[in-house]
Amino acid sequence: MPPEPPIAESPIAGSRIPVETPRLLTVEQEAGRLLILRTLTAWSTLRSMLGTARLRLGLVVVLSLLFWASLYGLFFEAFGFLESLNLDVISLLFNTFFSSLFVMLVFSTGILLYSGLYGSAEARLLLTLPVRPEAIFSHKFQEAVWFSSWGFILLGSPMLVAYGQVHGGAWTYYALMLPFMISFVVIPATLGGMLCLWLVGWIPKLRLHALSIGLLASSLIAAWVAWSVLAAGGSDRLDAAWFEQTFGRLTITEQRVLPSWWLSSGLTESSRSGFTTPEARASLVEACKFLTLLIANGLLLQMLAGWLARATYRVGYSHLACEAPHRRRTRSGRFDSLISDAGSRATRPLRLLIVKDLRLFRRDVSQWSQFAIFFGLLALYFFNVRSFDYNHAYKSMIGFLNLAVVGLILSTFTTRFVYPMISLEGRRFWILGLLPVHRDQIVWSKFLFAFLGSLLPCCGLVWLSDTMLGLGRSLVLVHEICCVMLCMGLSGIAVGLGARMPDLRESSPSKIAAGFGGTLSLVISSLFIMTVVIVPALPTHLYFATRSLGPNVVSRGVFSWLGTPGGIIASVAIVVAVGLAATILPMVLGLRAFRRMELA
Repeated sequence: MPPEPPIAESPIAGSRIPVETPRLLTVEQEAGRLLILRTLTAWSTLRSMLGTARLRLGLVVVLSLLFWASLYGLFFEAFGFLESLNLDVISLLFNTFFSSLFVMLVFSTGILLYSGLYGSAEARLLLTLPVRPEAIFSHKFQEAVWFSSWGFILLGSPMLVAYGQVHGGAWTYYALMLPFMISFVVIPATLGGMLCLWLVGWIPKLRLHALSIGLLASSLIAAWVAWSVLAAGGSDRLDAAWFEQTFGRLTITEQRVLPSWWLSSGLTESSRSGFTTPEARASLVEACKFLTLLIANGLLLQMLAGWLARATYRVGYSHLACEAPHRRRTRSGRFDSLISDAGSRATRPLRLLIVKDLRLFRRDVSQWSQFAIFFGLLALYFFNVRSFDYNHAYKSMIGFLNLAVVGLILSTFTTRFVYPMISLEGRRFWILGLLPVHRDQIVWSKFLFAFLGSLLPCCGLVWLSDTMLGLGRSLVLVHEICCVMLCMGLSGIAVGLGARMPDLRESSPSKIAAGFGGTLSLVISSLFIMTVVIVPALPTHLYFATRSLGPNVVSRGVFSWLGTPGGIIASVAIVVAVGLAATILPMVLGLRAFRRMELA
């Protein structure tokens, strides 16, 4: 017989009302409710994008498919080339690739979880509800894993599919590919989440210093590994001896305790699996064992992360929210004072607005961390780009390709972070309206902040690339002029269109960048980058091709003139004109719209 519910006395005489005992949800039930909430939110976002942002969604899908197909073709040719050399380096190649992604996933997931757990409005709301900390961590962990690992899927899947096609993998290989990748991603993502919880919860006063030391140590280790692998004597021959010498330095990644080794071993075993022979069935069993090992370690780490979140999340959030600001004068404060005090009195409001944006950028971990990671990886690649000996034509081509990569990464940052800056001022317009600041100064401060902030790192990366390639001073000057125009034009496009089509009611920068204006800014920025890179690249390549192969290569029509110093100078003049137009036109449109909005 079930127990009878307790009886409560009613204020009405002679009546008794049964009262149900409240039952708390378990951790699994709370996580299930939050998973349902995330599913409904994702479905609503997808429906909204299909209804209002079809251009951006279609553009993302088409570009992703083109990128995937390009990587597939590249990896297919590379695996075919390695197979022709009869080299057994596939396992070592997989170990190196997956161990590098392992480190990147740890840091990227930790950064995203820091923003999601300690800086989002949703986390503040969930902390006021009767929800356990481990359920909140699991909820935000799913979001961080999605945003940090989709790039791993996009990069890894074409390589693995190409490997299966070249080596004739059975259908079981393709069936196990996605479970292997997902189970592998959980391990570094969970480690990044645990590192984030530990840094915030247990060492609040040393958090920034510990994070800085960790990032510096990781960067030094990555630079040392890359230098030891690629810095040994340049060679222009891709023969078996070069590959054996190069991959021989990567044996450090073949440690059996690393999850990257489990993943690469399981994938190579599954490529030989099937049901036709006993050896194939034995390989399938071995692949399943490695998959089970990955799943078991991922589940164990998830359990440990839940315990750590239960012990540290609320305490760390309280410490972080109650921290008193430092009153001492720091170096960054001196730098801000130097900017605000320099110049005339008439331009002081403009400089103060730039200092405000600079402080917001420094305080937002998600912005400066992504900026540092992407540009740091580019610097590492450019630092080791001189691993082969190229002729002048190939040096010029690689230099312009590196310039295009710098421009494309900068365009993603200007679209994601610079374009929403005007819209994010919407909730603070009542404060700005009380100050002696003209609306034009607000727009120009955003442009100067984006332009000056991107000029030094981008030009520095281009100079590093050209120096490592050994290009001449004249070609370095051409690349630097193109880079300055890219920084100026991309900043003008993002700020001008952001002022022309602001969304003052939206507080999320990601949603602002995902709208029609952000998509239009990304498309125009991509076309602008293609123009700036292709216009000087064609005459420069013709010039070096003429010097290498003789004047008979381009002996007719306008191409004979393009391959001369005069043609290169004319192309640089066109780039400067295009850069000024890409800067002035969007800024004029944005300023006019911003003034009308002030009068409205």
